[in-house]
Amino acid sequence: MNALRNKVQLIGHLGTKVELKTLESGKTVGNVNLATNEYYKNKKGERVSETTWHRLVAWGKTAELLEKYTDKGSEIAIEGKITNRDYSDKDGVKRYVTEVVVNDFLFLGEKSSKVREETALPF
Repeated sequence: MNALRNKVQLIGHLGTKVELKTLESGKTVGNVNLATNEYYKNKKGERVSETTWHRLVAWGKTAELLEKYTDKGSEIAIEGKITNRDYSDKDGVKRYVTEVVVNDFLFLGEKSSKVREETALPF
């Protein structure tokens, strides 16, 4: 039950190509934004789409696979946890960031079967 305390699952489309970096420690980190859409009908009965952007962070092999096999617009499903951090920008102003740390992901859409064949991953 403890695993349910901070768990998020999202399905959406990547806003850009995954930005991959290797840190001084040798660890690999990938950053990208994911767009999720919700649809509802307004008072006039019109269908309305609402997009929410989520900052994703992936580490190690997960980051490398995402960078290699996805592109802007790729549809993926992710599972992870929400984290909050803060930093000071160049002007010394404290900024707060909420991110989703990706633990697992699944390729969706047209290219997903091709990726499965190339990687021979069991998903």
